[in-house]
Formats: sequence, structure tokens, C-alpha cells
Amino acid sequence: YEPSMHSEAAERQLLENDLRQAIERNELSVHYQPIVRAAGEEISGFEALVRWQHPTRGAISPAKFIPLAEEAGLIGKIGEWVLRTALEEAALWPDQVRVAVNLSPLQFNDPAIVGVIQTHLVETGVRAERLELEITEGVFLAEGDSTDETFAKLKALGVRLALDDFGTGYSSLGYLKKAPFDKTEIDQSFVRGAASKTSRNSAIIRAIVTLAESLQMDTCAEGVETH
Repeated sequence: YEPSMHSEAAERQLLENDLRQAIERNELSVHYQPIVRAAGEEISGFEALVRWQHPTRGAISPAKFIPLAEEAGLIGKIGEWVLRTALEEAALWPDQVRVAVNLSPLQFNDPAIVGVIQTHLVETGVRAERLELEITEGVFLAEGDSTDETFAKLKALGVRLALDDFGTGYSSLGYLKKAPFDKTEIDQSFVRGAASKTSRNSAIIRAIVTLAESLQMDTCAEGVETH
């Protein structure tokens, strides 16, 4: 035991309590990162990214509060709020512009998730084809009979599915073989330094793009975000 353990636990509890009230206090916001087609450099869509501006702590990184939200059972509420907010915004955009929203493994494994998504699509009037759900390999870690069923229901709904952070997991190729993804998103760890002649990143990126094309999937290079 170290005294710092107690202070860290107390700090975490305070942050969790503040996060529970963040939505009601309008402290959360959604920022939109453009997705640009490499060929013509036109914007094809935007990725919705949640941000938290704490009244006294200032900006808190998603890398810090998203895991906390998952552990505290808040990710479902926050995730649905982000989805609804992003769809309401997308309803004002040109019809060909897509919006990408992250779907956590906990949300994906919620039996009600397909109904929730369908309800918000209908109420906002956004076509299902314009919504792209970004899913990490975490959905496969506790894979059960319902995983394939959820994938099938989402595809039947008409939304697009993207495998996020591709290339960083342990068996991503296996996921591509069995899950109906429309796009792979190359992790930013490969994007960094890709132009360097001493880096192998560019070779890996070319291999991923070739693989995706063979599987008739789109490929997106994840940008380096600033918080």
C-alpha cells in the first residue's frame, strides 16, 4: 500500500462523479474531423469526436474519460448522446456526405443497440447509408452467439461498418474474414512517419490498402488528432 493509491482512487471517484453530470451541464460537445478522399481531395464525410470541457479542470482528453465512462457504465448514455447529436448535425449536410460515429464494444453488445440506432435514424431523417459505425476489435474479445447476429442486423439496417485502429490488434485478418466491414481505418501509429525513407510504415500501409481493395473495402488513414 502507498498513500498515492488512496489519492488516485479519490481523484478517480471525483472525476467519475463529474462525468455523470457532464451531459446535463452541457460540458460535452461533438467535434467533426473531416474525411477527405485522396484522389480528388474532396470531403466525403466527417467523424464525430466527443470532447469534454470541464468547468475547473479544462479540456479532458478522451483517452482519459472514455475508459472511465466504460468502466463506470456511462458509455451507453454518452455514446447514444453522441450518435443523436451527430445525426442531427448530419441532417443539415448535403445528402452525399457521411457521418462516422464510434461504437464501443459495450454499446455493440447491448441487445437494444440496433433499435436505438434505427430510432435515431428515423427521427432525424438521415439515410442509413450515410451513417458509418466505427468498431474496434474489442467487440470480438467477448464474442458470443449474438455478435454475428448484431452484425447481420446492422447490415440489414443499411449502415456502413468500419474496423477502427486496423493493424494494432492480434488477429485483425480473422475479423476481416468473418465480419461484414465496409472499410478499414489504418491506425495513426502507421500514419506517423510514413513519409520517412527509413520507416517501414509506408510499406505496411500499401499492403493494407491492397488487402482492402481485394476485399472490396474502402480504406481510411486515421489522422493524428490534437486534444
